[in-house]
Amino acid sequence: MLKQLTFWFDQYESALAWIGTVSVLMFIFSLLMLPWLLSKIPVDYFKCHKPVTTWKMLLLPRNLLRNLLGLPVLIAGIIMLVLPGQGLLTVFLGLAIMQFPGKYALERWVISRRGVLTTINWIRGKAGVANLEF
Repeated sequence: MLKQLTFWFDQYESALAWIGTVSVLMFIFSLLMLPWLLSKIPVDYFKCHKPVTTWKMLLLPRNLLRNLLGLPVLIAGIIMLVLPGQGLLTVFLGLAIMQFPGKYALERWVISRRGVLTTINWIRGKAGVANLEF
């Protein structure tokens, strides 16, 4: 059994090195960018939010650009759920960037998970920004 495991690690050594490198880079990126991005969310985001109601709105250039920017952040957050990093915070941030029907309900679900809103408000407090009103 140990011989097979050693063979497997030898066979996929470069892939494992790449996965480890990407994991470390995503962790560093999340530590550097998340505080700044979370401080940019308006205090009344959850009180005065206008949700996207139709799929046609996705084709507007502004919304298309937001989705193209938010999708990699969302994917990185999903990956960070199992790799080192701030997974739920990054998922929330990716959702906040994007525009699609049902996004508002999904954001409220993510932020209602235990500790997410508390952590976001703690990070915002460290940046000198008021807490999110939920």
